[in-house]
Amino acid sequence: MAQLFLDTAKLEEIEEAASWGALDGVTTNPTLMMRAGTADLKTNTIKIAAIVQGPVSAEVISTDAAGMISEARDILSWSEHVFVKIPCTVEGLKAIREIATWPNGRVNCTLIFSPTQAYLAAKAGAAYASIFVGRIDDAGLDGMEVVRQSREIFDNYGFDCQLLAASIRHTAHVVDALLAGADIITVPFGVLQKMVRSPFTDVGLARFQADWEKVAG
Repeated sequence: MAQLFLDTAKLEEIEEAASWGALDGVTTNPTLMMRAGTADLKTNTIKIAAIVQGPVSAEVISTDAAGMISEARDILSWSEHVFVKIPCTVEGLKAIREIATWPNGRVNCTLIFSPTQAYLAAKAGAAYASIFVGRIDDAGLDGMEVVRQSREIFDNYGFDCQLLAASIRHTAHVVDALLAGADIITVPFGVLQKMVRSPFTDVGLARFQADWEKVAG
């Protein structure tokens, strides 16, 4: 079954989504932390992990392998639920190869835009390969095709790495990611809200209530 993550650092959104009973994890990044109004990455990540009790991804700031490894050592100590997000660069792959050998080396390889990057992330030992579907679409390419191709590659060679569909812009992306075989889909809170809503449901519920009032009245 595909897991559903929330792409946010806002505690109120995470608490609300968790109350629905469908939330499996959370992805964050420095931009989302800024939008949440906090620069305290550690404190906010620990609070998120306490709410979700599932995977929470926190991203490094360093761009060199040594810096990423140093940050990862700290980030992964915050909670058993925390994954460290490492970008899919040459330096990032070097860091992933090292971190993946640790007993707690939980890595989410982020900023993936091609099947070859996803393949290299899996080869390096990442637990998650995050494909940025929406940003690929923005460049005039087919983001979901990258998910489909990566799924086939992972299945062909038995990689344990899970495919994470990120940069989700609308509910059609969610449906396409599910059909493409993504293991995880991370969505903004606004998209999650749209997933549960339908005007037909609202009309049907109003009609049922009106009919019941007639019978009861």
